[in-house]
Amino acid sequence: MEVMRNSTLQADSVGLAALSAGLARYLAEENAGSNLVFSPLSIYAALALLAAGARGDTLDEILRIVGARSRVELEEIVAHMTTGALEDQSDSGGPRVAFASGIWSDLTQPLKPGFREAVVGKYKAEASTVDFINDAEAARGQINEWIAQATSNLIGSIFGPGSITPLTRVVLGNAMYFKGKWVEPFDKKDTRNKLFHQLDGRTVEVPFMQSWDPQFIAVHKGFKVLKLRYQMAQSQDAHNGLPTLAGMISSRPGFLHEHMPKTMIRRNKIQLPKFKLSFESSIVTILKKLGLQLSFGNQADFSHMVDHAESGLPMVLSDVIHKAVIEVNEEGTKAVAFTMMRIFEGSSQTPSRQPPRVNFVADHPFAYFIVEEVTGAVVFAGHVLDPSREN
Repeated sequence: MEVMRNSTLQADSVGLAALSAGLARYLAEENAGSNLVFSPLSIYAALALLAAGARGDTLDEILRIVGARSRVELEEIVAHMTTGALEDQSDSGGPRVAFASGIWSDLTQPLKPGFREAVVGKYKAEASTVDFINDAEAARGQINEWIAQATSNLIGSIFGPGSITPLTRVVLGNAMYFKGKWVEPFDKKDTRNKLFHQLDGRTVEVPFMQSWDPQFIAVHKGFKVLKLRYQMAQSQDAHNGLPTLAGMISSRPGFLHEHMPKTMIRRNKIQLPKFKLSFESSIVTILKKLGLQLSFGNQADFSHMVDHAESGLPMVLSDVIHKAVIEVNEEGTKAVAFTMMRIFEGSSQTPSRQPPRVNFVADHPFAYFIVEEVTGAVVFAGHVLDPSREN
């Protein structure tokens, strides 16, 4: 997908592209048998909040994951993306984009001034004080309410009873919402039920959107790329080719940008299934595979985040939860995601020439992306194995 306003600094997204490629690889492996949707940008933003409170080797490790040389550079990268390329344009008829961050700290350990300045002043996060120790359930309700509001109620409560405990000291996270219409909407009168071929050879009948208008399509060895503004959807020719394509996408950060269609061509038909997908999971294991290790153990150093605890126990990143929802139909795309991190006191508790006419028929598993095309920032990504199932 191609979305939103051009940015002047494509270099800003190098770290995000690398993180996106790594996340895509491991999430695809862990969800090889189910649909997938996630937001690399939301995860990146949450890691930026975490970096603001880290120091020493812990900070260096986070900076390596996000591809930034310093906290200052990371602040500039996020600022360029959220106030430039990803700025809300709904007032002028463009996509509606909401990007929000929040942080909740316990009454007994207020945020340090430097950390507050970074997350509130630089990242525009909402900072709140709650009573994790004596009223964890009330704190849980407040955080869940913020998530619902930040995602226009598309994502309700995420923290269930007992998930926020008296050991919780800090919860921080990011939520983002995107809603945009196609430049050339599909005509609902042309939508027809057709067979979608799954990886195991079975088929399922689902509604397919259809179009005969000129579109941007690129044909590469083994797969095709369709770019719909706002959408760049990737599909492959073989019915069982998605795993191979996923490997190529994650092989290098620049793969998506290099294979984007550059020319609008004629073709026989476009057929794309309507779909609505949701995903929710802890991504601790994946972040560890990507190199984030110190934050989850007793060597974690988040001493820039809150005042020192009387107990003397370390502050440890306990869990990272990611949830995303995407809906694609004849009118356009609506997507929402959030990434939440819980920090505990104590030990780790980890859970060129005119190309020929081309058919683009996405009647088999395919990958899709919402991309800010100039910077290459991957806002949402995933794959569709069965468009008849939401989860």
